[in-house]
Amino acid sequence: MPNCSLIDPLVTPYIDGELSGADRDLVAAHVRVCAPCHSRIAAEQAVRTLIRSRKATLTVIRAPESLRAKCCDAARLDSVRAAGGAGDMARPTPPAAPVAPVTHPASTRPGVDPRFSGATAVPWRTRLAPLALAASLVLVVGGAFVYQVTDASARVMAAELTADHVKCFAMNRMLDTHDLATAVESSMSSGFGWKMHLPEEPSRAGLELVGARPCLYGEGKIAHIMYRHHGEPLSLFMLPRTERPEQLLETLGHECAIWSSKDRTFVLVSRESRADVEKLARYVHASMH
Repeated sequence: MPNCSLIDPLVTPYIDGELSGADRDLVAAHVRVCAPCHSRIAAEQAVRTLIRSRKATLTVIRAPESLRAKCCDAARLDSVRAAGGAGDMARPTPPAAPVAPVTHPASTRPGVDPRFSGATAVPWRTRLAPLALAASLVLVVGGAFVYQVTDASARVMAAELTADHVKCFAMNRMLDTHDLATAVESSMSSGFGWKMHLPEEPSRAGLELVGARPCLYGEGKIAHIMYRHHGEPLSLFMLPRTERPEQLLETLGHECAIWSSKDRTFVLVSRESRADVEKLARYVHASMH
């Protein structure tokens, strides 16, 4: 059985269905016995599926013309350097005014694995197909850029949390883990200083506790409590030390209910109807103490 480093370059073409029979069987055999690789593939497949389902919406939104111009200038300059310079092409286009890079410690940079936080540049000429590349950009660029605008946009925040909702439930389906309410309450207390109690008898509201995990968001951690409501995935996120106005909005095919209490923001995410999500948000808000 090959180790994870040998499997790594095969993961993206495996997800995109581009591997030959032998390589495909090799990856499939490996992930049956390797939980970390299994989880990684499940998460990337979930994001790929999410992006494909929202492709029409995503292609409508265009980057600002000023950003597109800067990207074109950067690409043109990179091509000149790669060609070694010849004739007029040897004279690089003056770059736009430099923009100070945003840097964060590798251990807190959302969506970026600390193992890959070194300064070595990753070549763009890889075997990544467009959809898998888009999924990778959601996970990596989202961590380096999207968090900067979540403070100003509830919709961007909701979209980021919805992606986490899809990813975490995909991982849970593969690993089939469940936590007891006492374990979740203990982890919330030790990890976030949040001395809370989950709703008692959640089955009366059609809820089944799946578990909880910390998720990276912005420059720190948030709590993610996972339920199923009549079998449908439902997430409750808690963002510490932040407050937002109460609202209900739709993003990426999910409804998101947002409210704040005691210097904490809560976001409930589900594919169910807006009326059901609003009702569940009121139930959770009133029951959790």
